[in-house]
Amino acid sequence: MRHELSAILQRGDIADPVLETHPVTISEVRLSPDLKIATVFVMPLGGRDVRTVVKALAFNRRFLRGLLGKRLALKFTPDLRFLADETFDRAAETDRLLRSPEVARDLAEDGDEDDGDGADE
Repeated sequence: MRHELSAILQRGDIADPVLETHPVTISEVRLSPDLKIATVFVMPLGGRDVRTVVKALAFNRRFLRGLLGKRLALKFTPDLRFLADETFDRAAETDRLLRSPEVARDLAEDGDEDDGDGADE
């Protein structure tokens, strides 16, 4: 489903001015346990205008669902929900925290501790 949605957006099958001017990455699609809802995590290239892009995708969700139904061999095509993918932001924040002086100091202190092998120096 992720690949097909990506292909639809890449080919420009949707006549929407926002989606035509913003390349979109679909990072993940999560299906509900009953397979009736597909949550699609998206991020526009460069991370700009995220809300606008998500809103445009939500506005065109019925059309996208119809295209998916024609392209995928599914008994039922799930309803599409679009959310901004925040994993890039979380990864950047984690990286920033790991590079902070406080963490570097703590890691240096951990390296100074005895390794407990009993060997004399």
